[in-house]
Amino acid sequence: MKISELLIGVGIGAAAGFFISSKLNEKGMSPEQALKVVKEKVKENIPVDGSWIHMKPEELSKNELTYEVYRGGLTATQNNTVNHYDFAIDAKTGAVIELNKQS
Repeated sequence: MKISELLIGVGIGAAAGFFISSKLNEKGMSPEQALKVVKEKVKENIPVDGSWIHMKPEELSKNELTYEVYRGGLTATQNNTVNHYDFAIDAKTGAVIELNKQS
């Protein structure tokens, strides 16, 4: 094998790796990762007993901005009362866009 063939192969491999990596990063986080992020962010204020998340992201418009979000919910027992919370988390950045206590 010639050095030029080796370098061409390495170059093609590096380009393919970069392309695949950039496409995976565009996708954002998985629903499981998003749920873990929400639980981590609220754990100091909300003692989470249970949680769920939709597996498909949806579009949310808020304050004239559009986000691709995962929606889900948390259950917490506080002062002997079971409380339910709904949330929306940005599927790309992991920012919690909404967290609302159900009444």
